[in-house]
Amino acid sequence: MIVPVQRRQVVGVVASVGVAAPGVAARSILAAPDPDPAISAPLLELGLWISRYYGTPLGIALRALLPGALWSVRRPSGPAVQAERVVTLTAALPSLLERERAFKRAPKRRVAYEALEAIGGSAPVRHLVERLGLSRPAVDGLVKQGLARYAEVPQPRDPFAGLSSPPPPELTTDQRRTVDGILTTPPATPVLIQGVTGSGKTLVYLEVLRAVVASGRGAILLVPEIALTPQTVARVRGVFGDQVAVLHSGLSHGERADAWRALRQGERRVAVGPRSAVFAPVRHLGAIVIDEEHESSYKQGTAPRYHARAVALERARLEGARLILGSATPSLETLQLAAAGGAARFDLPDRIGARALPPVEVIDLRSAPRVSEARAVPWSEALDKAVRGALGRKEQVILLLNRRGFATYLQCPACGSVRDCPRCAIALTVHQTPPTLRCHYCGHEESIPTVCHNCGKATHRMRGLGTQQLEHFVGLRFPEARIARMDLDTTSTKWAHHRVLERMAAGAIDILLGTQMIAKGLDFPNVTVVGVVDADTGLHLPDFRAAERTFQLVAQVAGRAGRGPKGGQVYVQTRAPDHPALRAAALHSVAAFAAAELPLRTPPNPAYPPHVGLARFVASHRNAERARQVAERVATWLGRMNRERLGDALSVLGPAPCPIERIKGRWRWHVLVKASEPHAIGRVVRALGRRARGVVVDRDPVSLL
Repeated sequence: MIVPVQRRQVVGVVASVGVAAPGVAARSILAAPDPDPAISAPLLELGLWISRYYGTPLGIALRALLPGALWSVRRPSGPAVQAERVVTLTAALPSLLERERAFKRAPKRRVAYEALEAIGGSAPVRHLVERLGLSRPAVDGLVKQGLARYAEVPQPRDPFAGLSSPPPPELTTDQRRTVDGILTTPPATPVLIQGVTGSGKTLVYLEVLRAVVASGRGAILLVPEIALTPQTVARVRGVFGDQVAVLHSGLSHGERADAWRALRQGERRVAVGPRSAVFAPVRHLGAIVIDEEHESSYKQGTAPRYHARAVALERARLEGARLILGSATPSLETLQLAAAGGAARFDLPDRIGARALPPVEVIDLRSAPRVSEARAVPWSEALDKAVRGALGRKEQVILLLNRRGFATYLQCPACGSVRDCPRCAIALTVHQTPPTLRCHYCGHEESIPTVCHNCGKATHRMRGLGTQQLEHFVGLRFPEARIARMDLDTTSTKWAHHRVLERMAAGAIDILLGTQMIAKGLDFPNVTVVGVVDADTGLHLPDFRAAERTFQLVAQVAGRAGRGPKGGQVYVQTRAPDHPALRAAALHSVAAFAAAELPLRTPPNPAYPPHVGLARFVASHRNAERARQVAERVATWLGRMNRERLGDALSVLGPAPCPIERIKGRWRWHVLVKASEPHAIGRVVRALGRRARGVVVDRDPVSLL
């Protein structure tokens, strides 16, 4: 309903009905736009649980249950008629010589051409100008030169309409055994499907959901944000047709509101989306599937800081629905849940067609021969030979480097100073398309300086490696290869991710390189070589999950190779070849990694999840001393609460500066609490969530940076 608050009109939710407090004048409700309750009784109960468990105000918890459009006093309605101006390249300039000739006197036009090429060849003009900082006359110049064209593209309210794929093939014996086992497991028992990459977990999900929908109930399929491509939706719609609604942050407010209404009214029975789709108003919910359940993207980064896996577990309990968790590299929390009997586990140990998992060669960058022309790029002769051989056989290659940009930072060769972000305690990343220094935390941008701001001398010394530099090197090394890059810079426009994958599937790309978004969910039979250019980028971060994330990333990207009859080979370049995470990934062995990692999180070592519960309290302030003082007060209060009311059930660590000490102009200190009993953490989380200002309360954090 719409209610007056001071001089504003806001949308409110009726959580309960009571009697007005004495002496308080009640004001009239202005409007009630929903004839039926917008939030069902189970979802309202779920919102109350989120508020209690994560220590967040009830209003913020309930806000997460509805799409943003429904919180607006002016809601979108009717079909969309807005059109967006899009520019698309119409001519290719594959060689450096052709580009020199075409843009001899138009350097800004060349920057626009290469930026447009990098993001898939097509993008809204507004995105190029406002987000990438390109010159509008430069874009106009490409059109006048005949290298691009403009088009007015309408914005539909259901961008996935008409997508479908052929029905899935018949299940293998292992898949049928898993489906039968799940359907005979009591719905109250969560299920873990641990299947190697290429074992067909998605087909199992769809077959289980087919049985659920046939019984008259609805379903939710959660996928990591980057995995939600039109191909994914097409596979689901190949089974369920128009019964599928997509809830995705990349859609407009109106598109999401339309999908939400269709689910609430029972017009659609299956919801597909990232973490927020766990709140989809599916009628008679019968099953929730979380694909790639280990993904950190299932954790919400702003209040309420929920984890979709935990919320799905509670919602399934409230609605009597099945919960199915699937991954080739499950999180240690889920493995521990299954080992303790809290979840039924089903294994898919073999790939479809009995194809072998690809062999993995670990290359020690400290001693392995390197290609001399590579200079700063860690490029071994073994990986070079493998890539050249695959290209010669007309096969495809995937290269992973989990760091975007051109170089990690810019350093003055004279005085050694590094250009840092003025708002964050981190160096600015060098980008080249378009040329700029950019902060990946707050978005600050500035031009690349020609002289050092500290000593005034030339400052063109770039350090570190990013995907842009890797793309540049690979393009020079293999000039005949068709190369595409996928990272947040190239997939920031709508459907850019889809366009690149379509070209890859059609064989129009020889080398696909990028960050972690290329590591999961891709199934291209002609990919025979996968290279992890630098496996150490996240291995030594000051975070207890660093090894786990590295293992999952390397194991997942290794699974992209050898999915067709030609087989495949994986090359992992590292300076820590004996690290347990990399050794386990080379063996494709979750058990080997768990055996090495779990003891490190168990006493007498410092205890961490899954053996204990964890909460993090982050104090931030624009004044560094003020942030420290607030953190000290939080730690003092936690210590007193622990002694006086909780019987020393908590272990309090800190306060200490966060590993990234300053973000967006605010200094950050944190305090950690651990406990083997959930109720102890719950009490302090709820208490601090209600009373502490300037303190972020994060229960079950996935990162400590």
